[in-house]
Amino acid sequence: MSVQLLRRKFTVEQYHQMVDAGILTEDDRVELIRGEIVEMTSIGRRHAAGVNRLVRLFTQLLGDNIILSPQNPVELDEGSEPQPDVALLQPRPDFYESGHPQIQDIILLIEVADTTVESDRNVKIPLYAENGIVEAWLVDINEQCVEVYRSPSPTGYQNVQRFVRGESLSILAFPDINITVDDVLG
Repeated sequence: MSVQLLRRKFTVEQYHQMVDAGILTEDDRVELIRGEIVEMTSIGRRHAAGVNRLVRLFTQLLGDNIILSPQNPVELDEGSEPQPDVALLQPRPDFYESGHPQIQDIILLIEVADTTVESDRNVKIPLYAENGIVEAWLVDINEQCVEVYRSPSPTGYQNVQRFVRGESLSILAFPDINITVDDVLG
């Protein structure tokens, strides 16, 4: 006889109330994925360097055309508020002080992965597709490649490309700006 465990799902609103009540603190490394509070892994040197490299690259290339938001929450739906490693957002005068970015604000979400490749590829990237995020990247430090996901649908991204060192790619919203995989990976 199998036993079915009941799970309590949370909304983004309830998740924020837990922070307001002190149950969760802003220092807790957690994110809300499909109603579940998920602990995030610690940030290692290679991961941190990858995020820093992207911050510098996009700041230099895109400047005031975007708001660059590293490791901050984005609100996707009622039950998901992940913290992608890098988010390129539409510029807004208040810099999103009045509320976390939502789907219509997002130009590109990027996950940098060394120890989290499988969960990023199999959990977060599909979540982004289901919510209509037009473009997502997975920077795979171990395989030294960038996976580019476009054309979201409820069943996943319909266009997936893999770029390796020596190749160039661009952001859907900025097609004239060439970025090399070597620039991304260092």
